[in-house]
Amino acid sequence: MEKIFGAEGEIKDIDSFLDSINKFSKKYNIKIQSFDANVIFGKNHILSAVNHAKRAISENTNTTKTLEMETLLYASGERQLKLAIPKMGVKKGKADIAFVFFTKENVKLKEETINELTDLLSVKRNDKVLEGDVNTLKLFGIKDNEITTVTKEKYGSLILEKIAMVDIIK
Repeated sequence: MEKIFGAEGEIKDIDSFLDSINKFSKKYNIKIQSFDANVIFGKNHILSAVNHAKRAISENTNTTKTLEMETLLYASGERQLKLAIPKMGVKKGKADIAFVFFTKENVKLKEETINELTDLLSVKRNDKVLEGDVNTLKLFGIKDNEITTVTKEKYGSLILEKIAMVDIIK
């Protein structure tokens, strides 16, 4: 089961930020992946990446060793982590962050747990950072000539297409 949410804040040190997430996930026996929300086009973007990652793992076609990193790979639309991490990873400084929590089936994540993580990381929950626009598409690497082929309502489909392409180029 997955829980997706957004947050905003200041990341002073990437290693410390990721270490805090890692310790927190071990404490609660959950898996957590964070993303630069500036290249996320809505919750469906992350859900699609999660579903592709789970399928790759179940079919033993995964590129990485963990669900979290496989999800990052698919979310980026890239087939190599050396490209996916700079594109989708959280950045130092003022940051909009997308999180996905992976829990065991039938385990409902408590809001208090999410609040504890946001407090630990000194970030403020804000799901609006997950909403994408044309700038999100450009940051993701989608070209103007691709963007002009669809209506604004279909922008998210351009990202989902890139995620699906990862399976083809793997």
